[in-house]
Amino acid sequence: MVNLTINGSALVVPDGSTILEAAKRVGIHIPTLCHLDLHEMRMVNQVASCRVCMVEVENRRGLVPACSTTVTEGMVVKTDTIRALKARRIVVELLLSDHPSDCLICERNRNCDLQSLAADLGIREVKFKGAMSTYKRDDSSFSLVRNPDKCILCRRCETMCGEVQTVGVYSAVDRGFMTTIGTAFDLPMKDTACTFCGQCVSVCPTGALTEVDNTRKVLDVLNRPGKVVIAQTAPAIRVALGEEFGMEPGTRVTGKMVSALRRIGFDYVMDTDFAADLTIIEEASEFVHRLQHGGTLPILTSCCPAWVKFFEHNFPDLLDIPSTCKSPHEMFGAVAKTYLATKLGVDPKNLVIVSIMPCLAKKYEAARPELSGEGEQNVDYVLSTRELGRMIRESGMDFANLPEEEFDNPMGQSSGAAAIFGTTGGVIEAALRTAYEWLTGNRLENVEFAQLRGMEGIREATVRINDLDVKIAIAHGLGNARKLLEKIQRGDATYHAIEIMACPGGCIGGGGQPYHHGDIEILKKRAAAIYSEDRAKTIRRSHENQDVMRLYGEFLGTPYGEKAHELLHTSYTKREKV
Repeated sequence: MVNLTINGSALVVPDGSTILEAAKRVGIHIPTLCHLDLHEMRMVNQVASCRVCMVEVENRRGLVPACSTTVTEGMVVKTDTIRALKARRIVVELLLSDHPSDCLICERNRNCDLQSLAADLGIREVKFKGAMSTYKRDDSSFSLVRNPDKCILCRRCETMCGEVQTVGVYSAVDRGFMTTIGTAFDLPMKDTACTFCGQCVSVCPTGALTEVDNTRKVLDVLNRPGKVVIAQTAPAIRVALGEEFGMEPGTRVTGKMVSALRRIGFDYVMDTDFAADLTIIEEASEFVHRLQHGGTLPILTSCCPAWVKFFEHNFPDLLDIPSTCKSPHEMFGAVAKTYLATKLGVDPKNLVIVSIMPCLAKKYEAARPELSGEGEQNVDYVLSTRELGRMIRESGMDFANLPEEEFDNPMGQSSGAAAIFGTTGGVIEAALRTAYEWLTGNRLENVEFAQLRGMEGIREATVRINDLDVKIAIAHGLGNARKLLEKIQRGDATYHAIEIMACPGGCIGGGGQPYHHGDIEILKKRAAAIYSEDRAKTIRRSHENQDVMRLYGEFLGTPYGEKAHELLHTSYTKREKV
């Protein structure tokens, strides 16, 4: 332990603590910009590149950055001296002098760390004039947009992409005033190994990284005569959307969300949870088939498109082990443009499917050529939770006081197993609820597999089914996924089934969700809401969803059969790693 004084307050902190960490213990706020501390994800961005957190330390000639300076015995720190305050203002003024001043129309307006910091420091003019760096905007991908002009070189994206996700797309390029964060050989994002998970967007403090905005396209198609537009909503949306309107994290807003989508103008509002149940029927069938017929194990879940693209780039030798099931929203689109179109008497070419997703990779996924039928994409447009929030605000609705409304049928009914898809461990738990009963022939009295839940990056569990100990592994975050697959490659571990999600906490922490700024407690509240949604359901097993089973009886035939393979399964592609 180390004794020190900060602004006259004596305190004792663990050896190795930074001044910033020590100040937080006594409620002293030191502004930061580049710093990001996500211990639960084993990530600390401590490059001290912005120099906003400068403080004065007795007996040292210059100011020091609080985020990366380790405390020493007897240290005396002053965070609020004129010298420190002036240094912070100058740093932010310099950043603003090389930053576009289009705040009114910036995607991060009102949610920008640089904007907030300038306001907190009382900066009302940019005093420094001179050259401004300009770079080409990269909007080559379907998922995210890079605007290097708004980059402040905080390196958060580089740390997240390189250290947490282990994708390594970003790195610093050039030196001095010409420094920028870029890709290898300045490749456009669409040509890199980017998985489009969107976690770089989640941690970017400015508008340098944002999602591709599809709101105008969706509004246009809603006003196009002859088009029937269906919205489908992912399970993680309904426990996060309320945050866009000041509600407590984890507030379940399912009914209000449905109501808002109808008022925006969607002809039908249906539930991706219906397709999650459908996914479980197919995935559980595939798992049982592999177990009983000597198939390749482990089976890996395939609902996360960022994870799919990650293993296509990094583990092409393992392309035979992931489940071939499409993700739920893609299954929904495939069924909607065949079965549902017939039910509604609509030409599939006039049926438009809009997915509301917590994930930016879903935008990329919807454009994959493997996920189309007869020249038509399964899903036409993907909106993030944040985009839906913007559309609701634009419509002028009082979201908190909207009435509760129900999903449209026949693709609006779902089980509790589908609801838990939105959190890490949920997909494999939902699959086990069905696979267990199919393999044993016995009803599962307690459907909650507590050993599969939690926020640890990698978790392992064993579930006894008949005379077999089924070994399960779960990982969230692509860095953890890499560790797990490398163990399998080395032969250090064997499993029967593995669930992987690219984002922290699973879909609840997706790149398109309301910004949580690395607060793990927000993710825990969203996860708790997901589990409460499950417990509130009348049915909690996917194979007891009668609308799904009717779909098989009327249209798909046998689960994991020929028709199901044609519409609900996909293939994977070996990709270069750049």
